[in-house]
Amino acid sequence: MLQRVPPAAVIEGSKFDLVAGQRFDRASFSQFVRRAGYVEEGVADDPGEVVVRDGVIDIYPAGAPGPMRIVLSDKDEVEELRGFDRISQLTESSLDRVILGPATEAILTNADINGAVPTSGTMEHVLGRLYEKMPSVVEVLGDAIIHLAPGAETRVERYFSIIEDARQARGHSGKTDNGSARSLYLSRAEWDRYAQGMAVHSLNLEPEDSQPAEGFASGAGKSVGRLVQECAKQGQTIVLTGTGKSVEALSRRLAKATCATLQHVDTWQAAISAEPGSLLKLPCTLEQGFVDRRNNIVVIAAPQNSVTNNARLFLAEPELQIGDVVVHEEHGVGVLKDVQSLYINGVARDAARLDYRDSGSLLVPMEDFGKLWRYGSEAQTVTLDRLHTQAWGKKREKIAQDIASTARHLSKIAKEREASRSETFSPPRTSYTAFTRRFPYAETSDQSEAINSVLSDLSSGRPMNRLICGDVGFGKTEVALRAAAAVALAGGQVVVIAPTTVLARQHFATFEQRFAGSGISVGMLSRLVKAGEAKQVKAELAEGSLRIVVATQAVLAKDVRFARLALLIVDEEHRFGLRQKRAMAALAPSLHVLAMSATPIPRTLQSAMVGIQEVSLLMTPPRRRMPVRTTLLAFDSASVRIALMREFRRGGQSFVVVPRIEDITAVEARLRQIVPELAIRVAHGKMPVAALDEAVVSFAAGEGDILLATNIIENGLDVPRANTMFVWRADLFGLAQLHQLRGRVGRSGTQGAAIFLTDENTKLSEEARLRLSTLVENDRLGSGLSISMRDFDLRGGGDLAGEDQAGHIKAIGIGLYQKLLADAVVKHRTPMKDAEEQTFLNFGVSGGIPANYVSDPAVRLHLYAKLSRASSPKALADLEEEFEDRFGEPPQEVKLLFRRTRLKLAASRLGIAKFEAGPKALAITIKEKASLRVWASFAKAENAILEKNRLLFEASRAADNEPLYFFETMVASAQKRCKPGIRKRTRN
Repeated sequence: MLQRVPPAAVIEGSKFDLVAGQRFDRASFSQFVRRAGYVEEGVADDPGEVVVRDGVIDIYPAGAPGPMRIVLSDKDEVEELRGFDRISQLTESSLDRVILGPATEAILTNADINGAVPTSGTMEHVLGRLYEKMPSVVEVLGDAIIHLAPGAETRVERYFSIIEDARQARGHSGKTDNGSARSLYLSRAEWDRYAQGMAVHSLNLEPEDSQPAEGFASGAGKSVGRLVQECAKQGQTIVLTGTGKSVEALSRRLAKATCATLQHVDTWQAAISAEPGSLLKLPCTLEQGFVDRRNNIVVIAAPQNSVTNNARLFLAEPELQIGDVVVHEEHGVGVLKDVQSLYINGVARDAARLDYRDSGSLLVPMEDFGKLWRYGSEAQTVTLDRLHTQAWGKKREKIAQDIASTARHLSKIAKEREASRSETFSPPRTSYTAFTRRFPYAETSDQSEAINSVLSDLSSGRPMNRLICGDVGFGKTEVALRAAAAVALAGGQVVVIAPTTVLARQHFATFEQRFAGSGISVGMLSRLVKAGEAKQVKAELAEGSLRIVVATQAVLAKDVRFARLALLIVDEEHRFGLRQKRAMAALAPSLHVLAMSATPIPRTLQSAMVGIQEVSLLMTPPRRRMPVRTTLLAFDSASVRIALMREFRRGGQSFVVVPRIEDITAVEARLRQIVPELAIRVAHGKMPVAALDEAVVSFAAGEGDILLATNIIENGLDVPRANTMFVWRADLFGLAQLHQLRGRVGRSGTQGAAIFLTDENTKLSEEARLRLSTLVENDRLGSGLSISMRDFDLRGGGDLAGEDQAGHIKAIGIGLYQKLLADAVVKHRTPMKDAEEQTFLNFGVSGGIPANYVSDPAVRLHLYAKLSRASSPKALADLEEEFEDRFGEPPQEVKLLFRRTRLKLAASRLGIAKFEAGPKALAITIKEKASLRVWASFAKAENAILEKNRLLFEASRAADNEPLYFFETMVASAQKRCKPGIRKRTRN
């Protein structure tokens, strides 16, 4: 309310209306995206991005729940408007109309686009230069009645103090604002004048005539259909809420159940005004449905979209980008420089150009794109291979031997896991339900799926080995609590192990509070626990009266015994080494293990990718949780004071984190100069344990304004009022450390800020710059896994059977290593199964992905690679749908490409080595190990001539000179005749 906004006429003139079926003006749209601040990218997966193609345009409107796709007809009409998922890029919903708004407050005019007004500098300065006069929000609202929430006057005074403090700090530092900072905000006199017409009210959001509708929240199953039918008979209006695929599926189901036409409404008032008995869809997300008896409306909340089942999608091979280091299966490590179109016999074909050591260069045809894998590191830090030498072959041969050894190790683990049995745990329904009701928040869909998976694991009879991977504050602890309750209520014992005493103490407090009154006792073991208390805890564990113990590594001591230990919960598993994890596993035979991490280490990610460990991803943020704004700055006293004082004036607390204990004295002295009015607390690892614990816990309880600490506070510390963090010399921290530190702020629904400070006199190394850029770029909620995958890039995945974090991945890259390892594991488990070699096609028809269909060369290359690696008809069909969904109706070249790929896939499974076509003959080469039925099927073909393992046909057999169609027909005929049969006998 205190900040001025761009003129209403400018905002109103910066909208673009899209209606399905109406004409699309390309020139106007191009001008709109430039004026409104949209940025052209290869993929639209962040707000404010747009991808323009001939027949399909992707745009992520600012403020929208997700990106949308504009499908255009040949006549430049809007054929469809689709909402799509930003990760999979696949359609989720259909829309009739969309109004696009600006993606920035700095909205340009036509003159501004041509550079008449400079747009560099801070946003305050840019806005001041763009608009001579900026109205207040009150002026824009006009005659609208404005209600202020209780406490508004106090908050307004605090914000005016922050504005004034920032202005003075800038003045003292010698930085001028040219008046723009003052003009951007209302003066106190202006606010007082506006406030006279406003009233302070508390809104009653829980009217007596509306009640929650039990069972309306899931929106699935036949019971909901019957309920809706009954409501329709009684003349009640039914409103379906939600977004994405789940609401689309439920819409169709309910429309079919009621035989009613589904109508779209945009507001609650429109729902009230609808005809009684109507079936409506309102695009908003609710936690649960409810009944509005006064208006005779039943609201059904469709379930939120879940991404937990897409664990493999998040762990999959990342898309290639131009400039990436790649590894070619046959030629080694090079740099992907470009995707070029070459003309061969008058036909355009894509090829990737790779640069190698000593100015070597290689063109890779599209048929071989499946042999390219992302290396997973930066070009500046990699030693490239040389072409035309034996070095790569020898290196790969040595690695293949070691991978075979690792595969044997993994297969042994898998067999042992499949053969092993563990105690099953199914908690008493009444006591477990009572425990779950004490959770004060609504579960996210991801939490629900993770909890169900854990309960299923515990009751399966096999040892659980599951990783809960979720960002900081996304609800991993609640999943652990449910698992502990399931085991403890069923009579088993649980160990919860944390890497630090501070985190262990916080977990102990949480577990003790949640299990109070349940009959389950909770104990603690750490160096903070007195000797007498520790002795008592150990005795109770040995006799079985203590069901749950929260501990540090102290629980791994030899004198700790258990009566019935069944579940081990490891928090922040990336903080423990391999030896410690082995000691944990040795606590009890057939132990159920639940690991939790926001940023799992590369080895853990690798085990999840290979499938040794089950994974549940928590990707849905809690309600009201906002991403922490992350910035990278050189140290500046004015900026530090502004941020710390802003946090103090809004009633919050701040962290200042240093990389080394010896940095604390100097940084503390500087802070006392910059913010002498704030109380500073200090915490570091060399303090006495009791003093450290007291400093951290008292700060969490609200004592002190700033906690100056080392990274000892990175794990699990929960300070609800802390919303600002400065990290001094952030270049000295690791990726996972920085992400964990950032997660300590903004946990209560207030906007958090993490500022990574660098020394203005120290030049950053390339590696440090990349590491910090990763944190700034990945500041969305749920970015922990993205950071782990980036860490995987920078550090390598390591050897699963050993302790080396770099391992062979440093030699051949993540993607190829995963492929070779997976192949070796399959071969070891089923030694009779031969690797399926792709059929070679040698005839004129090639197909391809034209640049006017998919403009981004990196996206084209990635699609070629996905096509080459499609291993089943279903995968191929899904990919075909993805092409049409993302890019529109495929042109003839793409259709030919899919026909070729489908033919290769089917022929490979039949045991066909090669298809060839020349001016006089067509040839089919069959592998020696193909089944007798395959041989018989092709040999019976009319006018077939058999030469060894090769069948020849006259060229005239290819109708209209189409060898592709001829080979497709032959394969289809063979597929009908052939079933899995005996192998062809080896000839003498």
